[in-house]
Formats: sequence, C-alpha cells, structure tokens
Amino acid sequence: MRQGEITKGKWIGDPLGGVKAPQPLILPDPAMRFANTAARLEALSAGHPMEDWLRFMARLARAQHAAAEFGPSLELGQIDVEQAVHARMPPLSADGHRRDASWTEGLGLILDSFDDRDIPAPAREIMVSLRRREADDIEVLADDFFNRGVDAADAGAALYVVATLQVYFTKMAGALTEASLRLLPERGLCPCCGSTPVSSVVTSTGQTPGTRYLYCSLCSTAWNHVRAVCITCGQARSVSLKEIDGGSGVIKAETCDECHTYSKVLYQTKDMKVDPFADDLATLGLDLLVGEAGWSRHAPNPLLLIGPGGTG
Repeated sequence: MRQGEITKGKWIGDPLGGVKAPQPLILPDPAMRFANTAARLEALSAGHPMEDWLRFMARLARAQHAAAEFGPSLELGQIDVEQAVHARMPPLSADGHRRDASWTEGLGLILDSFDDRDIPAPAREIMVSLRRREADDIEVLADDFFNRGVDAADAGAALYVVATLQVYFTKMAGALTEASLRLLPERGLCPCCGSTPVSSVVTSTGQTPGTRYLYCSLCSTAWNHVRAVCITCGQARSVSLKEIDGGSGVIKAETCDECHTYSKVLYQTKDMKVDPFADDLATLGLDLLVGEAGWSRHAPNPLLLIGPGGTG
C-alpha cells in the first residue's frame, strides 16, 4: 500500500501497534486560514523578486481575514448536505450552489480593509468602480467566473470578487462536519465544493506523517490523495518530481507524461511553515520552468488567472 492511501477500518496492520489511517479530509478554520496565508506571504516576500506584489497579496489575504472574521454568519441546511453526499456530489458545488445574497457584504469588507491612499492608482480605480456596482452586477460577475469566464475588462475587478468568494465558501465549508462528508469518486476534486486544488502538502506530523493532502483553491478544504499519482488523470507510471536547480526541496512540481500536466507539492519536512496558498503564489518561477518544458498546470490559481473553469 502506498503511503497516504485511504483504506477501510481504523488501523493498518497490527491493531495494537499499527499505523492509524489518515484523515480522509480536513475542513478549514476560517478564523485562521487567511491570517496564516497573509503571515506566510509577508515572510516569503522579503528579498523576493516579486516582493511588492507578494506584499500586496498579503494585504489582500489580511482583508480576506477581516471579511471572514466580521462578515455575516452563514449556514447550509443539513438535508442539502445529506442529499448531496448520498448522490456522491459536493454539497457546496461551486457552479450550482445558490449563494446567500449576504456574501457580497464580504466584498465591501475586503475593499474597506485597504487604505486607498497606499495602493497603486489602477487598483484604486478598480476598487472605486466596484463600490459603485449594484449587487446584481456583482452576482453576474461571480456567475461569469464560475461558468463562462470573465471578460478581460473585468479581470481586475474579478480578483476582489474571487477573493470574496473564497471567504464565503471557506466559511460555508468550515460550518460543516467532517463526519458528514465523503471523498468524491473523482479524487482530484474537492469533496466540499468540487473545485480543483491549488497545491498539495505532504505532512511531517500528525497521526500519519507522510500523507499528502490537496488543498481546495476555493473553499480551503484539504483532502487525502495518494502520493506519486497524477491528480489530473490518475496515472502513476509516468509521474516524476522536478524542482529548480539548487532548490531547497520545499516545493516541487509533480509532472505527468500521460496527460502532460503538473501540480505543486509542498513538503513539511523541509519547512513546517509551508502554506499551500501562499507558497503557490511565491513560486511562479517554478510554474514558468515547468511550463517551458512542456507541461501544463492541472488548474489555474483563481487569484492568478480568471477564465472558464478557473476553480474547477
């Protein structure tokens, strides 16, 4: 059995001294998710070639934290969860979930978290325009992101809308219970909302060190996935790991020669402070390297590329 593979029962091997099976999924903590990402981005930005941009993304993550902390409480009817899980569907299906209208209040909280005098003029203009938009227009922009793709003219505004959607879906996922959920038949998709992962983390602590968890790019849920198996096509025979020459080994690209895609893997044994969201943004050089070598990313980071299927 490969490390990280989910098996039936509570224990693997000797029940008195065996290795406990990994948790199938880990729901997000909205009170910490965005604060952790902001802190990691700030730490990674020092001396980074993209220092100014990473600091801006850290500010956006802090704004998301404020929206998660002070935004409206959200609930999902238990009957909806039970029905979805029974049908092997994600209960918070990103492109089919009927959003509570109060989610747009989070956008205002995010925009209000920025000091307009201390941001570039283009960003300031986008924020002013967003504040003037009607709620219905914001809903259309969110629907475009999930279903049709956002027009180039709205790409800047979509960054803040998507950031708000991350807060909304993370709070919704955090209100669920792990026992009520099941992994999907398509193991590369989030069991809560059906979106694609932003990256994965191989653990170094917990009940099963060495387990890989994929982290949802939308609702921040983590779920177990077998290591050395392509998260796009499920093949194992043509999977390999690549990193930038002289790299620390903290993050690598897992490439697949079957479907010619790749995904990022972070290793806690190399750095206990890795954050699947922040470290993805700070390693665009790895994306360029692997992309130039002929592999396509399994799915875009929704904060980087706005287009059809941006979140799975």
